Amino acid sequence: MAAPSTARSGAGLPAELTEATRDDTALRRFLHGLPGVDQVGVEQRASGLGTRSIKKAAKLWAIDTAINMVDLTTLEGADTEGKVRALCAKARRPDPERPDTPQVATVCVYPDLAEVAVDALAGSGIGVASVATAFPAGRANRAVKLADTELAVSAGASEVDMVIDRGAFLTGQYMRVFEEIQAVKAACGSAHLKVILETGELATYDNVRRASWLALLAGGDFIKTSTGKVSPAATLPVTHVMLQAVRDWYTATGELRGVKPAGGIRVTKDAIRYLVTVHEVAGPQWLTGELFRFGASSLLNDLVLQRRTQLDGYYSGPDYVTVD
Repeated sequence: MAAPSTARSGAGLPAELTEATRDDTALRRFLHGLPGVDQVGVEQRASGLGTRSIKKAAKLWAIDTAINMVDLTTLEGADTEGKVRALCAKARRPDPERPDTPQVATVCVYPDLAEVAVDALAGSGIGVASVATAFPAGRANRAVKLADTELAVSAGASEVDMVIDRGAFLTGQYMRVFEEIQAVKAACGSAHLKVILETGELATYDNVRRASWLALLAGGDFIKTSTGKVSPAATLPVTHVMLQAVRDWYTATGELRGVKPAGGIRVTKDAIRYLVTVHEVAGPQWLTGELFRFGASSLLNDLVLQRRTQLDGYYSGPDYVTVD
């Protein structure tokens, strides 16, 4: 499933946004001129949305929608070709006994295994995402990061998940981060770019808002919460702030950009909470795998189990699905 091909990295943007990218001073002025985030307000609203209940028919739709939004992920040092091929088989048929179960959006792997995933998923319509730019820490020079990106793209990855330089961001070197995202975007060619903010290291919601806008200004097709290697990873309040950013970006530019929470989303009830938040904050237009994703590995297991429960009327138990 391809991400939306809408990011133009500054071309044809409103004058205010184009001016914001002129130099470091202008970019700093723009980012620090964004409205502050009401911490209490955003946490209360996120908590309230998380209590919404969904009835049976709507719940089955939500489960199928969530399955179709999963970036099924393995990012471990012990990953092998065999593990990636097994994951790709699961991505194609999440529940082999129920062929009407939707496929996932993509399989996400390290660059050196992207070619394996591309081969295993050929003809399925499932994309291959690859992390890059010295994931997860991002501690490498730009040449290495670009080479990492080019390796992923040359292996056939249709999406690249990059990490921003959090140290540069947190010390106010906004133009350095902006230019690096632009350079990675150019190295992606036709592949789509997800920009990982690593929100657990950004400390404040105001920083999350600034980092979101910075990534959007630089051309990211998606903004992503986390690598999954830092705690806290995805949270509803942080995702709320990021959804506001893509909604406001669309209002300002007419361009649709996506959001991807990743890390710590393991059960169906949590995925549904995120879907409710998407609907209420950004709008129903974002309730598609083209604009919203879950970065997850174990989430798919529970979604399949809960789908069976909705269809059969009883809980099947974990022995009936593959467990990663």
